[in-house]
Amino acid sequence: MPKNTYLHDNHEVNFILKGFTSILIGFYLFCGAYLIKIILDGFLIDNHLTGMFSAEIIEFIVLGILFLVFVFSSLALVFAGRRVAKKHQFKLWNAKTKKTAFRYLFLIVFFAILLILLMNAGLIDFITPTFLVAYGLILYLLKDNYRKKQFFLSGLAFALGVLCYFIPGYWSSAISILGIAHMAYGIVVN
Repeated sequence: MPKNTYLHDNHEVNFILKGFTSILIGFYLFCGAYLIKIILDGFLIDNHLTGMFSAEIIEFIVLGILFLVFVFSSLALVFAGRRVAKKHQFKLWNAKTKKTAFRYLFLIVFFAILLILLMNAGLIDFITPTFLVAYGLILYLLKDNYRKKQFFLSGLAFALGVLCYFIPGYWSSAISILGIAHMAYGIVVN
């Protein structure tokens, strides 16, 4: 029997973005941006290993890195929710958490389709700004009334996205800044 029925019915407590979870997600964002930057920079150098790959292979590798960042970040949220559920002795998957998970997956699929459409249209410079604005929007839509500090991450992602619209070459630094902000948020908000 759950100790606290409020916690059992509260989807925001089950999937929480603070502490070690936020640090992990920031680490995944930072490492993903760093790997993609190294691969793209190496692609432009003649004697570099990635310089011998075709553009399609580089595109596949970058999409693979992005997919892994998404999967590991989502797993961090699920395992943190599972840890909280086990600590308070209640079920992780109730009606509200299923609704939140469905909303999360719907938003991710919608924005992934939008990013793929931008890529196929040849609007490469708009992919990262759109991702950052979409990420800020996802953080805003999935926040709760008790964690108003999450507005900081949402606003930062949105601001970095707008900045990347004006300075397209700033994409790597913007995602790295967002990763570092996630790590700092995880340390401060515990």
